[in-house]
Amino acid sequence: MSTTGESDTIATDTPTDAAPKPSTSTNRRQPFGAGFLETISTGWAERPDLAPPQREQAPFAAARRDAVSQAFPGRRLIVPAGGLKERSNDTDYPFRAHSAFSHLTGWASDSEPDSVLVFDPKDGGGHDVTLYFRERADRTTSEFYGDASIGEFWIGPRPALDGVAGDLGVATAHIDDFEETDDDLVVGHDEEITRFVSELRLVKDSYEIAQLRLAVDVTWNGFDDIIRELPRVIAHPRGERIVEGVFHLRARSDGNTVGYDTIAASGPHACYLHWTRNDGAVVPGDLILVDAGVEVDSLYTADITRTLPVSGRFTDVQRRVYETVREAADAAFAVAKPGVRFRAVHEAAMQVIGTRMAEWGLLPVTAQEALDAEHGGQHRRYMVHGTSHHLGIDVHDCAQARREMYYDGVLEPGMVFTIEPGLYFQIDDLTVPEELRGIGVRIEDDVLVTADGVENLSGGIPRAADEVEEWMLRLGIGA
Repeated sequence: MSTTGESDTIATDTPTDAAPKPSTSTNRRQPFGAGFLETISTGWAERPDLAPPQREQAPFAAARRDAVSQAFPGRRLIVPAGGLKERSNDTDYPFRAHSAFSHLTGWASDSEPDSVLVFDPKDGGGHDVTLYFRERADRTTSEFYGDASIGEFWIGPRPALDGVAGDLGVATAHIDDFEETDDDLVVGHDEEITRFVSELRLVKDSYEIAQLRLAVDVTWNGFDDIIRELPRVIAHPRGERIVEGVFHLRARSDGNTVGYDTIAASGPHACYLHWTRNDGAVVPGDLILVDAGVEVDSLYTADITRTLPVSGRFTDVQRRVYETVREAADAAFAVAKPGVRFRAVHEAAMQVIGTRMAEWGLLPVTAQEALDAEHGGQHRRYMVHGTSHHLGIDVHDCAQARREMYYDGVLEPGMVFTIEPGLYFQIDDLTVPEELRGIGVRIEDDVLVTADGVENLSGGIPRAADEVEEWMLRLGIGA
């Protein structure tokens, strides 16, 4: 039996209300006998209405809603959670609410599909804010047993309106009472409101920072798990899949899930920036690049990359590439501070990459010529991606922000972003010596802008070559 959102409607008759929606899989529908229909609504104990304490993020979400309200006086605003998405036929992907919805409600991994947050303007200014969602079904209704998408027999009880109102500190109403108008500004449809709620996340509050610290800590544990399991990884013909699975176990055990598809890229696969097939062998003597992050229950995620020598020791060539990447990362760290433009972080890393590639004889021009913003760029062959992106409730957070607020924006205390330079020498790249071909290295850390610089939130995870070897030896890998 599938456990992910079967759309089959099981019964053709109902005791108290309209028949459930037709099924698209009629060959799987099973009729119920009269005895079932006569008795299914009776014999249930009273369910107590529990009033949970207001969750920690509720006042932070309220402050964010106030900011939205002040920015759009007199306008009706709609922030949808989104709905279930079909994976195949009648199975759905696990539901994850739209990031803006979770940010503004505080409703995270436990939020309900098809919910809507509504800002209704008040005559005297400000907004009345209401969270609409589908309350749990009364057991006298057919959806209780007959609707596999929302029925309690299938997916467990849904929350009650009063309970969610107290939990989140926001007024609630049934989704059937929600009506949309042509004049509404809808996140995801209207550019102005979509941009605003994205830019609202550029500077994190104390709750968000604490959640990101938690996500980093759990992710660190996941990297420890991978190293401990390397003997099993090496023994399997698709060892990259074992790496992915080991990390996923940690993410689901101690968090909500992974924040994005894990990249477990061994050997030449490390040169493919978003290698998520993870179907290759992990071979002693090679490097394995692991780019992974745990999303905790609040939906905040880490995004960390470590490149590990499978045998526990770097070769001389691997170490040279690795330490060059670390040098580029350290240069980026050195310039990151309040008042500096975001793009300066990338430029500092590129200065190192361009200089070293010229020194290694890999460029057809000088380092100065390659680093010329308009006419150069030859060094980017070996690092085509950017050095940094904002991080938070999305792994690529604030993606709808204006360029002048993001890439050309100025760093402020409370911003959280990655620093992740790399070098990638494709296995068939004839512009590099054979000894470099198939080597890919990335080092990625998550940083918080402070009053006078940045704090490396993931700095406790070993990142220098010597430290990585010691880390692996401590966990049983290497001699």
